[in-house]
Amino acid sequence: MNEDSKTLRIVPVMVPMPAERPYSYSVPEGMEVEPGSIVRVPLGPREVAGIVWDTPTDRVDPKKLRPISQVFDCPPIDEASRRFVDWVANWTLAAPGMVARMFLRAPAAFDPEPPMEGIRWAGSEPDRMTDARRRVLELARDGMAWTRSGIARAAGVSPTVVNGLAEQGLFDSVDIPAPPVVAAPDPDYAQPSLSPDQQAAADSLIEKIGAGFSTTLLDGVTGSGKTEVYLEAIAEAVRRGKQVLVLVPEIALTAAFLERFHDRFGARPAEWHSDLAPRTRERVWRQVAEGRVRVVAGARSSLFLPFRDLGLIVVDEEHDPAYKQEDRVYYSARDMAVVRGHLGKFPVVLASATPSVETQVNALQGRYSRVVLPTRFASAAMPDLRAIDMRKSPPARGGFLSPALLEEVARTIERKEQALLFLNRRGYAPLTLCRVCGHRFQCPDCSSWLVEHRFRGKLVCHQCGHNENRPEACPSCGTLDHLVACGPGVERIAEEIDRHFPDARTIVLSSDMGGVKRLRLEFEAVANGEADIVVGTQLVAKGHNFRNMTLVGVIDADIGLANGDPRAAERTFQLLNQVTGRAGRTGKRSLGLIQTYQPHHPVMRALVSGDAKAFYEQEIAAREREHLPPFGRLAALVVSAATRAEAEAHARALRRAAPEVSDIAILGPAEAPLAVIAGRHRFRLLVHGERKSDIQSYLRKLLADAPKERGSVRVQVDVDPQSFL
Repeated sequence: MNEDSKTLRIVPVMVPMPAERPYSYSVPEGMEVEPGSIVRVPLGPREVAGIVWDTPTDRVDPKKLRPISQVFDCPPIDEASRRFVDWVANWTLAAPGMVARMFLRAPAAFDPEPPMEGIRWAGSEPDRMTDARRRVLELARDGMAWTRSGIARAAGVSPTVVNGLAEQGLFDSVDIPAPPVVAAPDPDYAQPSLSPDQQAAADSLIEKIGAGFSTTLLDGVTGSGKTEVYLEAIAEAVRRGKQVLVLVPEIALTAAFLERFHDRFGARPAEWHSDLAPRTRERVWRQVAEGRVRVVAGARSSLFLPFRDLGLIVVDEEHDPAYKQEDRVYYSARDMAVVRGHLGKFPVVLASATPSVETQVNALQGRYSRVVLPTRFASAAMPDLRAIDMRKSPPARGGFLSPALLEEVARTIERKEQALLFLNRRGYAPLTLCRVCGHRFQCPDCSSWLVEHRFRGKLVCHQCGHNENRPEACPSCGTLDHLVACGPGVERIAEEIDRHFPDARTIVLSSDMGGVKRLRLEFEAVANGEADIVVGTQLVAKGHNFRNMTLVGVIDADIGLANGDPRAAERTFQLLNQVTGRAGRTGKRSLGLIQTYQPHHPVMRALVSGDAKAFYEQEIAAREREHLPPFGRLAALVVSAATRAEAEAHARALRRAAPEVSDIAILGPAEAPLAVIAGRHRFRLLVHGERKSDIQSYLRKLLADAPKERGSVRVQVDVDPQSFL
């Protein structure tokens, strides 16, 4: 900040727009601001919220600058968070203003929550005493302030009793601070019952709390009790007065975690995700900033909450691809959690039964500590896994379930146990076509087929959200009743199950079958034994503890292997390992059956043999040979435009502008596998460098030398891409 005179200063303000650096504003006389203050400033014809930064300002006459309009009565964004904005922007090549914008997602919370109207006993007595009035006054005489509804509820009387006493002047009106959005967690509420392995693991994590930055991989098989272990690290952080963030990959997954957390601490953590009501989001944001919320369980965006004194981050299911944001600012929440821990000098715990190859290598090379839970809790056995060779045991005509799987489902429900059938494909069928003319239903705005959702009678694009009613006649040739569904989705598997087991209680669990509340109720119903057969997508693959589930059937284990993604084998192994791990978690004998046309594929062999170590060794060796992450660096440039010609021309111009360097190569441009999304044509370039290559500087030089975006052309930079579509 520059002092121009005794009364007028210039400060830099980071505004929430694609700005490469803060803008300079003057501070009106009498206004107090500091680095991190949240302010309102004029920007063109409008006013926006911004954050006072701490970088040098422009050398300009303060009188020529526009003044800050308002300083919000809000705790400032601390230095570690501001450095985090700078780091994320530098790594991802996103504009710092767009990263700072993620800290400003709840503008209504910048001012304090208004107090509630309360009452306090004034010392007088009513003209007539009744039993109901006596109960109210017994509570009020201690001089505490109450809300009218609160004291009525506590006394067991109707609000009219309290109102009557107030009308007689027995109460003074007072302001009561807004209540906490969640109760404070009590680290000593319940003492955990841990196995010796769990206790040793918990002690190892507890030692890290308050000891500066560290990253620890909590590597435990499915059902080993990883959650109970890291809850002890959370308890220690709370005892020390620190705030804690627990990242979870799926919103619905938080339900199981919330219950376990409540059992341990006597209160729930605050939640943070896109499905929260706006008012709740504002209260959580404000109380996190004030330090009143001690623990948050949230999706990846919770990394950008304004924590006052963050002392621990736990990344649950750290391998999950859902941690990668692919919109506006492209970032990996897992990797950025480690960065935030480093900048804030506190520990980070990465928990998984199937760690990512990148995390495995970091642990093997000593950059991360590793804590291992090798067996299930209470000595429960892992499920017996078998591959069903679909070439030798094919399903009946028109079906997708092999005879061997159907027989095991029948045996399972006869024993009054539960079966889970897993298929990572939403809807009824991935393709609908006409048997007469061959017409295929395609999204009008994307290069993808429309997926039939028969429960809703819709054809839906899973890329842009376009949907239309399923017609009776072919729109191309007009023939009635000749539309055929090709391939299975979870709805079609449920239909097949209903044919074979009409008396069984079947439930379909899929992210498009309702909101978070409905999903949580359905998960609760399964956990309570109210379903015999569960048909689900990847939502069911992680974090859930279904005590009576003893059979897991994977319908199409090959589905994730048939693309050019360099992580295809790793992701398939992780997903199938997680889903088969839902079986037998309480000690009952359990079975996992994997339907595949490739039983000798390394992924299938590793799953059936249970030899994860051999699989990871093979996968790590392959990555090292090809110089792929974590032994090399990747970045994608995705060019999109309203026309194919514009997109291709700009992509080729980017290629021509690429610098010539020895340790970085650029591949492409090539039309993206999903060539059109939401009416925009897409081309991709891939930048491939050595592990120590400065890929960010390379990309900055390339973009600086290339033609600027014109018209409808947009270029998206994705450092460390997870998707290659």
